[in-house]
Amino acid sequence: MNNIKNNQKTLLEQIKINHKNSFYKNEEIPKLIAVSKQQNYNKVLEALEVGQRFFGENKVQEAEKRWFNLLNDFDNIELHMIGPLQSNKVKNALKIFDYIHTLDRESLAYEISKHFNQQSKTKEFFIQINTGLEKQKSGIEPKNIENFLNLCIKKLNLPVTGLMCIPPIKDDAAIHFCFLKKLSIQYKLKNLSMGMSSDFEEAIKFGANHLRIGSNFFGKRDNYKK
Repeated sequence: MNNIKNNQKTLLEQIKINHKNSFYKNEEIPKLIAVSKQQNYNKVLEALEVGQRFFGENKVQEAEKRWFNLLNDFDNIELHMIGPLQSNKVKNALKIFDYIHTLDRESLAYEISKHFNQQSKTKEFFIQINTGLEKQKSGIEPKNIENFLNLCIKKLNLPVTGLMCIPPIKDDAAIHFCFLKKLSIQYKLKNLSMGMSSDFEEAIKFGANHLRIGSNFFGKRDNYKK
């Protein structure tokens, strides 16, 4: 437990320092989302016991298995869907996740609108932007964001509050963070989900307020259990 406790403490201190030194120091401090996907169940339990309450998962079925009991055992847990969401998993995703960061196509938006209602646990959505125009990566191309936002917000009445991106590995992440921040200002969206273990400090400089951190929080991934 000491490793996770120390990792959490170190990360929170780094986030606080970088936030204080950023242009956005007067805004709320960024949220540390511990990426628990495929992590050993005991590590997740340790994280909960040291007070971590924000977690990111990649798959609906895996999240359902892991969190079914934990949501009853611990208060104030906030679950974030940060992986690709299959249309046939939407109904279940809306029951378990507080935030979905990966709204990335029209067909998914329509499927969400069919099941989204006041009883849904999900309260906010982020649009995933393919800032690097990578063919193998999900996300809306920047040139299509206005039309997609109009579909989601005006036509389907979905509470879209932010943008999310995963910069290409080969690129300087700062370029993509800066671009996403400009888009968020242009379209008046308050949330930015960007920054992982290798580049979260850079993301904070450009106004990230949701940081998705896995290895720096949990350490090296063990053989996955539960």
